[in-house]
Amino acid sequence: MFFLYARTLQKQEPDRILYLAVSETVFQTLFTEEAGQLLLEEPGFHLIVFNPTTEEIVQWKS
Repeated sequence: MFFLYARTLQKQEPDRILYLAVSETVFQTLFTEEAGQLLLEEPGFHLIVFNPTTEEIVQWKS
């Protein structure tokens, strides 16, 4: 769903950058798997990892 939205947004507002925000738990679960690693290597994929308890950004991938 994220990539569909990203492609649609890119056509309508090409200068806007879309970030996927996930909690540390989701990041440690999903992005340590092979499928998650493929997403991280995808050109133009931007990610923010946050700690929901402290409400802090712990990782930022542009």
